[in-house]
Amino acid sequence: MFEIILILLVVAAVAALLGFGRISGAALTGAKILIGVVLILFLLVILGIVAIA
Repeated sequence: MFEIILILLVVAAVAALLGFGRISGAALTGAKILIGVVLILFLLVILGIVAIA
């Protein structure tokens, strides 16, 4: 999951440098959503609600 987040952040940075604002925004939005999902899963694991086998 972290690989996908890093790829989206790199795509957003490169697209912003090249002037593709909409692509950059879409990639950044995807990265933000995935970061939120990772944080929620992390909190659930810490609280013991979800167990990772």
